[in-house]
Amino acid sequence: MSSKTAPFEFRLRPGQMLSRYYEVVEMLGSGWEGEVYLVRETSTGIERTAKLFFPERNRGDRTATRYARKLNTLRHCPIVIQYHTQMNITLKGVAVTMLISEFVEGELLSQFLARQPGRRLPPFQAVHLLHALARGMETIHAIGEYHGDLHSENVIIQRYGLSFDVKLVDMYHWGPPSPANIKEDVIDLVRLLYEAIGGRKHYAKQPAAIKSICCGLKRSMITRKFRSAGALRQHLEMIRWD
Repeated sequence: MSSKTAPFEFRLRPGQMLSRYYEVVEMLGSGWEGEVYLVRETSTGIERTAKLFFPERNRGDRTATRYARKLNTLRHCPIVIQYHTQMNITLKGVAVTMLISEFVEGELLSQFLARQPGRRLPPFQAVHLLHALARGMETIHAIGEYHGDLHSENVIIQRYGLSFDVKLVDMYHWGPPSPANIKEDVIDLVRLLYEAIGGRKHYAKQPAAIKSICCGLKRSMITRKFRSAGALRQHLEMIRWD
C-alpha cells in the first residue's frame, strides 16, 4: 500500500464480527489514526469500544502500542478510559490492530454544545466544565504524561448539572512527555473554554473572569499565567465574579 494513497478505511457494518469475540454495534467516529466502534463482547454481551488503527498510520504497530501503554500508565486517572486488550485481526485481506477499551456512555462535547441555546454555555457553566477538565488533566500531568490532542471531539460529557463528569479519548503521541507537551494541553484547555462560550463572536461580551482565563488566546500569556493544569484549576477555584 503506497504512502501516497488515502488512509485505509474500514466502514464496518452493524452485526459484522471482529475475530469471533466482538460484534460491531455501530461506528462511533474516526480520526487520523483510525476508526472507533461500539462493539459487543460475544461471550458476555458487555459493550466495549474498539479502535481500529489504519495500517498506514500504524507501521510496525508503533502507534497502537504507544496508545495502549499510555492508557495503561494512566489507568488510575478517573478522566481516562480504561484499556482492556489489544489484538491483531484481518480485514479486507489486511492485518489490522484493534485496541479494546471500556465503552463510556455520554455525549461528545461538540454535540453537547450544539444542543445548547445559541450553541454555547453561559460563562459560569463553562467555567464548571473547564474545572472538571483541568482537574482531570492535573492527574495526567502529575504522572508526567500528556494528552496531546484536546478538542471538543475528544471530550465525552457523561453527566452535567452543578458540575460535570467528563472522559477524554483519543490521545496523541508527539514524542516523550515534556514541559512543551504539558503547555500545549493547557493551551488546548483554554481553547475549549473559548469554544464553549461561543468563540470570537461572543468573546467581547464575556465577563472579566472569562477573559482573565482566555487571555485573548495569546499562547505566551496563557502559558505564563498557567504553567500546568493544576495552576489553571487553582485559578478557577479562586475566581471572583464581580
